Amino acid sequence: MLEEIDAVNWGDLPGPRDLYEPDRVAPGLRALATAKGLVQAAGAGSRLAGGGLVHDHSGAVFPAAVTAAPILLAIVRDGQPGAGATALGLLDDALAFAVCDRHTRVATPYAEAVPICCALADQLRRHAGLLAAFGAEGRWLLADAAHHWRFDVQEAVAEGDGVAAFGVLAGRFPDGTQPAELHRAGRVTPLAVQVAPHYPLSDRSPDEACLRIDGARLDEAAPPAVLLPGGCNSGQADW
Repeated sequence: MLEEIDAVNWGDLPGPRDLYEPDRVAPGLRALATAKGLVQAAGAGSRLAGGGLVHDHSGAVFPAAVTAAPILLAIVRDGQPGAGATALGLLDDALAFAVCDRHTRVATPYAEAVPICCALADQLRRHAGLLAAFGAEGRWLLADAAHHWRFDVQEAVAEGDGVAAFGVLAGRFPDGTQPAELHRAGRVTPLAVQVAPHYPLSDRSPDEACLRIDGARLDEAAPPAVLLPGGCNSGQADW
């Protein structure tokens, strides 16, 4: 875990100059990973919450929180109980602040400009079993992450004025037609579309779905296209 922390150049990650303090991140994560009790965990958490991963006084979250999410989840799994609770609290704050963040986007392996809330939700879902076993706090965090659904297109066919897409759905898709962003690998600007289930979503296989994408061309929605909720984010942060 310490090697993962030191492998990142936290100063290279973007953030508002008046709030983000990258020099806090690696020392704070190392201190949290090695904390032996509540006092040490609280001190490390304060460092990370005061400009490292989030800035709790202003309600800001930084791209460093997405990069650090797997490390925080490893601390939840392997750290001392106080350190795990502190790491979970930082993740909870990061997602809560990200929901209110209308500008910050981050690059991911599947899209170049993902709203930070959706990127954090993806990290949390990858460790759903761990969080569910952590207690009520972990389950609440997963429930919050579920609002930031993601749909990976595996096959698409033209249909009427749009596209019918078959693929894998993560999170919880709301009822009815929803605004969505359509991303493709290498394309920075998301396309605004309207999306609805083409067939009723199945409770037996919730990860398999067919969605109707109105307003999209087949070449835009073909694999490896990814759909994310519309309205999570309205632009790129200007730092």
